[in-house]
Amino acid sequence: MGKRERDWIPDETDHDWIESLAQPLPPALAAIEAAARPERIPIVDRDAGRVLAVLAGGRKRIVEVGTAYGYSTLWMAYGQGPGGTIVTIDPDRSRTDLARGWWRQGGIADERITVVTAPALDAFAADDPRLAGPFDLAFIDAMKPEYERYVEALRPRLAPGALLVADNVLWSGRVSGSRPADPDDANTNALRQFDRAVLTDPGFLATILPVGDGLLVATLRA
Repeated sequence: MGKRERDWIPDETDHDWIESLAQPLPPALAAIEAAARPERIPIVDRDAGRVLAVLAGGRKRIVEVGTAYGYSTLWMAYGQGPGGTIVTIDPDRSRTDLARGWWRQGGIADERITVVTAPALDAFAADDPRLAGPFDLAFIDAMKPEYERYVEALRPRLAPGALLVADNVLWSGRVSGSRPADPDDANTNALRQFDRAVLTDPGFLATILPVGDGLLVATLRA
């Protein structure tokens, strides 16, 4: 089969129709969106949040690198259900304290989510016992130049068949080249290298979903 030809690309009408079929947005998630927007706090796109909730289904232990306001954390907690736990890492306690309030508003018990207040690489290097595996889902959304090092630290902590998910891997088109990028931009170059490394790693079965700012989804082979 040759190069695929397609004269249709999903647009806002398609996205709005999909959203109209989705379950109503829980008030706690709406509150985070409203708080993050004026402060320019980075959170995942709502579409990506819905994907995270689906991917979290049936996953008992989740680790997240990068909490911010806890928006993605809450999506995953909803997808997990009451029997799951999440460990989330972020050095900014002022943000994670706010996140804890929204999680409570969303009906998530405090004991379900553990916050590690430290830079992620420091926490991994210190062998923080709260980060001992095995985890069956890891979500990365933090410092872009550190993505590959997060995976190095997470890999031995993942169960066979675990999911690895990372946000921003298309970087608004700059990674793929669909939008111009500064050739010296550290984030773009790091993400491009990260995508290539994971998608060509024989230890993972991986792809990139063009959802939000790009979600990389990989399964750790047994």
